[in-house]
Amino acid sequence: MSGRNGLASRLYRGEAGLNIVNRRKVWFSVAGVLVLVAILSFAVRGFSLGIDFRGGNEFQVPASIGTMERAETAVEDALGSLEGLAEAPEVVSVQQVGNATSGSYLIRTGELSPANSQEVQDILAEEFSLPVSEISSSRVSGAWGAQVSERALLGLLVFIAVVTVYLILRFEWRMAVAAVSSLLLDLILTAGVYSLVGFEVTPSTIIGFLTIVGFALYDVVVVFDKVHENTRGITGGSTRTYAESTNLAVNQTLMRSINTSVVALLPVGGLLFIGAGLLGAGTLKDLGLVLFVGMAVAVYSSLFFAPPVLVTFKDYEPKIRAHTERVLSRRAALARGDVAPKGAGRTARSAKTPAAATPAEDADTEVAALAGATPKAGARPAGKRSSGGGGRSGGRPGGGNRPGGKRR
Repeated sequence: MSGRNGLASRLYRGEAGLNIVNRRKVWFSVAGVLVLVAILSFAVRGFSLGIDFRGGNEFQVPASIGTMERAETAVEDALGSLEGLAEAPEVVSVQQVGNATSGSYLIRTGELSPANSQEVQDILAEEFSLPVSEISSSRVSGAWGAQVSERALLGLLVFIAVVTVYLILRFEWRMAVAAVSSLLLDLILTAGVYSLVGFEVTPSTIIGFLTIVGFALYDVVVVFDKVHENTRGITGGSTRTYAESTNLAVNQTLMRSINTSVVALLPVGGLLFIGAGLLGAGTLKDLGLVLFVGMAVAVYSSLFFAPPVLVTFKDYEPKIRAHTERVLSRRAALARGDVAPKGAGRTARSAKTPAAATPAEDADTEVAALAGATPKAGARPAGKRSSGGGGRSGGRPGGGNRPGGKRR
């Protein structure tokens, strides 16, 4: 029994009863603080734009030359030795690709002319005693990155518009607004982490942002579908408020969301921590970080942000507000004993039958009233028989005077 009634078992059955929606002020405060930190990071630190967005040159040097610091120092000295420049370009970033024996170092610098780029390449070849052909150089224009960003932003706006229309048709406009709000929260917090960490913004980063939007939307739709099922025709009853039914839906989908997120985060975590961290695949860290952070934040936004936002909007709906007041008034009347709970007339007959107990949703509010409820007027008292007519009726079953019968 202890295992079945444990927290993990109750979570899987959706019976943990975690009060998530009614604590929405806490979740809104947490989200507000995180958004404020992200905005401050945008303003103070900004983003470290990769070569694809800011333009520049990239030099690739074999890792067999030694440490990464040696390669960075050599490139800085080569840039400082260039003549005819008002200001020497600086090294933007250095990262290792592959292992220390067969890998290479990628050194990104400011934008150089073709002649200066060739000069730096010759200096590095002489410094490391390598053929010029083993040191590659490439130049990227910032216009390409700007075009990629513009197309990605356009695609994101079209996606959000289509999703909003779908959610309005499938559910209602309040759910659509709550879902889009959670998507924006997911994007802002992920971008904030990206700004704080200082990873370069690359085309892989843009792809990762578009990917997490789809994942976050899937999680929100799963939760809202359960909310829609629990709240269908809710104003016709008087057992739960809209907020309580939404909270029940969150509890029922909590483990599903956690399991889905864990399964999705395991390979992404391997991509980020093992592929980029241990194996040195630096080109994977941009995509790995945005996916890992975005999917983790999506769990929070779909469970602790989107449903409370929905309930906040619904509380302003007159029909839902009137229903909530009716439910709370009925509970107060039950607590005072002014109103007989539903099924009170069947209490005596169902006392011997455990299956006839009141539903789970009425247990917390009506058990006390049911314990002292009186039968309805005209009900036969339990445990008593009506007396027959004369002494003969007790001699055999079915005895007594029968109307119109013959004496023997």
